[in-house]
Amino acid sequence: MEIRKAIIPLAGLATRFLPLSKVVPKELWPLVDAPIIQYIIAEAKESGIKEIIFVLKPENRRVLDYLKPSPKIEKILKEKKREDILFEVKNLEELCKNISFSYVFQKKPLGDGHAILQAAKLIGEESVACMFGDDIIDSRIPGVSQLAKVFKTCQKPIVGLYCPSKEKIPCYGIVGIEKIANRLYKIKKIIEKPSLEQAPSNLAIVGRYILTPEVFDYLKKAKPSRKGEIILAEVFNNQMLRDGKVIYGYEFEGEWLECGDKLRWLKSNLYLSLKHPKYGPELKEYLKQIT
Repeated sequence: MEIRKAIIPLAGLATRFLPLSKVVPKELWPLVDAPIIQYIIAEAKESGIKEIIFVLKPENRRVLDYLKPSPKIEKILKEKKREDILFEVKNLEELCKNISFSYVFQKKPLGDGHAILQAAKLIGEESVACMFGDDIIDSRIPGVSQLAKVFKTCQKPIVGLYCPSKEKIPCYGIVGIEKIANRLYKIKKIIEKPSLEQAPSNLAIVGRYILTPEVFDYLKKAKPSRKGEIILAEVFNNQMLRDGKVIYGYEFEGEWLECGDKLRWLKSNLYLSLKHPKYGPELKEYLKQIT
């Protein structure tokens, strides 16, 4: 079964980016010369995704405006003979070709599982990729494509995994695992932000998933947590795994770039800026001058 649809939840409050996120949604914050969402759409397209479903806040549809063609701007650029900038505008249009975009609303911030559930009516009985905007995967093979390749064989839910540095383990959801093959694991449990002593492994959950119809069935039945939220990892851990359901984890090849708070966003910006073919060489020289 091919993975042809992707859900991109964008309805969070982005509290760690306040006050800037009051006016600029986090998904439109730049990484070098493109917003975060553009990297995620590029990963989806390169992974064979044909339909993207955004989960939005009712008051925030700016990502849809960003993805629309800009004939007036293109006309001005042509008249001014700014072919360099026009090329970048056209690149965005080219990226969006052959992908259909739709959206649903999450009216209240009731957890990532609740956000995903809002897209269920557009998914039907298909398995689907889920891509969170806090995470960028910099890799030769796109992140979702890596998961989709494994899914062809196992036909079970798959969670993206990454091995962070030891001191960062208490910052993430960490999985207990049984190794199946190179980079492939069967997930036994999930512990949110454990101490180093409590951590069942050194593998953290990344915001990339393949979700089967069965996951949506569990999300529909899930009871909210004490905070009133439906959390995907809790549904996996407290319901599906306890019922004996099989969930796989795959350790990504490549680098995990995080954009979940200002400092991690800045680090990701620096990483990608230094790798950029146009800006990287000059930035490296500049860093030598100021450090």
